[in-house]
Amino acid sequence: MNFEPKQFIRSKINEIKKEVGKRGALVATSGGVDSMTCAVLAHKALGSRAIIVFIDDGLMRDSDEKRVRGELKPFGIKVKTLSVQKDFFKALKGKEDPEEKRKAFRNLFYKTLGKAVKEAGVESMIQGTIAADIIETKGKIKTQHNILKQIGIDPKKHFGFKAVEPLREIFKPQVRKVAKELGFSQRVYKQMPFPGPGLATRIVGEVTPERVKILRHAVSIVEDGIEELKPFQAFAVLLNDKATGIRNGKRSFGNIIAIRSVESKDAMTASVTKIPWETLESIRDRMIKEIPQVVKVLYDITPKPPSTIEYI
Repeated sequence: MNFEPKQFIRSKINEIKKEVGKRGALVATSGGVDSMTCAVLAHKALGSRAIIVFIDDGLMRDSDEKRVRGELKPFGIKVKTLSVQKDFFKALKGKEDPEEKRKAFRNLFYKTLGKAVKEAGVESMIQGTIAADIIETKGKIKTQHNILKQIGIDPKKHFGFKAVEPLREIFKPQVRKVAKELGFSQRVYKQMPFPGPGLATRIVGEVTPERVKILRHAVSIVEDGIEELKPFQAFAVLLNDKATGIRNGKRSFGNIIAIRSVESKDAMTASVTKIPWETLESIRDRMIKEIPQVVKVLYDITPKPPSTIEYI
């Protein structure tokens, strides 16, 4: 069946108007194509009654807040930042189990939004849940942070808002078409997926400010080094184990970084990117030179399934 982005946009603008009503809505955007698309759909439907927020949880890339503001400015959208880094690191402290971390993030994420919804005087929260998020969570593959009512959690009862999900029926390729039709730059509609819980999904083990700092640098190096290949998704992962290395002629017990790069259409299945050896060596060399805490760099060659794309 052919997907018509113009028709989809018209229907979703009407749907948002109907579901939200006169009170307005809050939209949380991390900079990913899903949430950015929702921000513009909400703005078109509600105008100034759509309040767009960026949650500074300490788990995003350095450039994400500035990029969100820059990409939404041409649409006449202003972005409010919620600074809650300490809260998120506190909620994740001591947690190593992947599902515990995802659920801790989800609970605080929605408590933060529930408070923001109340302070803004609105009733609804619009989010970029897509079909793949629902399928993976209901299938108990992994808990996506933006799934609530589909698994029996009433957002109104638990967090104080009505959840509106304009993209819930479509997958990533269709979202990209909608974003393009809305007028976003290629930087948005062609960008690699980036998870809502941010770098927390790429740290195996406990999430701390120190570990996030290491990974943030590593992710930047991978994204820079692999940009020309245009993979579906590529990133770095900080493993929980450590390994013995050599720094300045002395023993160094340091961190292990895994590089992950995959090709996919809808994120439900994925094959491994066949990165040229020279590119991998270049990424490795930068990683070792620029991040002294790292002593080993690996390349993950596992497809989905049996692996998921992200690590937790």
